[in-house]
Amino acid sequence: MNEAEKRVVGKMIAIYCRGRHGSTGQLCEECGSLLRYAEQRLERCPFGEQKPTCGSCPVHCYKSDMRQQIREVMRFAGPRMLLWHPIDTLRHFYKEHQRDRRYARGAKIRKNESGETA
Repeated sequence: MNEAEKRVVGKMIAIYCRGRHGSTGQLCEECGSLLRYAEQRLERCPFGEQKPTCGSCPVHCYKSDMRQQIREVMRFAGPRMLLWHPIDTLRHFYKEHQRDRRYARGAKIRKNESGETA
């Protein structure tokens, strides 16, 4: 479940670990722990394969300290993903775009069903 998300998070943590901690090949202990935690949270995601990207998710499944760590990783690795893993980055943006369209369409339908004009 959410294998693509796990791969992307793994790549982001690897970029962060290489850039901040100077690791090569393997993750440091701290980053390895964060990756295991993130994978565990993805396994238990209530949205399953329909999971939105973490930035737009209505459910916060990370503990506050881990959420802060993953935010730091994403802030650092996000811009670098386009250089290191452009295909994954484009897929991420596409998924976010599709989610936004689906959400906007659903809001419009709900609005029309309640008798309001669109």
